[in-house]
Amino acid sequence: MTLDSLRLLRNILLRSAAISYGFLLLSALIWLPLSDTWTGFTSNLYHITPETVHNIVIYFLSVAKFFAIFVLLVPGLSLHWTIKREMAK
Repeated sequence: MTLDSLRLLRNILLRSAAISYGFLLLSALIWLPLSDTWTGFTSNLYHITPETVHNIVIYFLSVAKFFAIFVLLVPGLSLHWTIKREMAK
């Protein structure tokens, strides 16, 4: 791979990580103040307990955070360091 293609891949990964973190922050900011309302609505709609709704939301946020860190951010940072090292040579 050329240095330009590595830069492109790095930029895509880091920007995707930033968008993912923005989405996670927005989801958390919407969920936290309205959790009682949303929990009541979804537990009635899907006929599940409020504890199950909380577990599903926490599971979703955890998996999304794991994805953002280990699939997007870590490879993006490793490519960034690789590009810096190659440019220093």
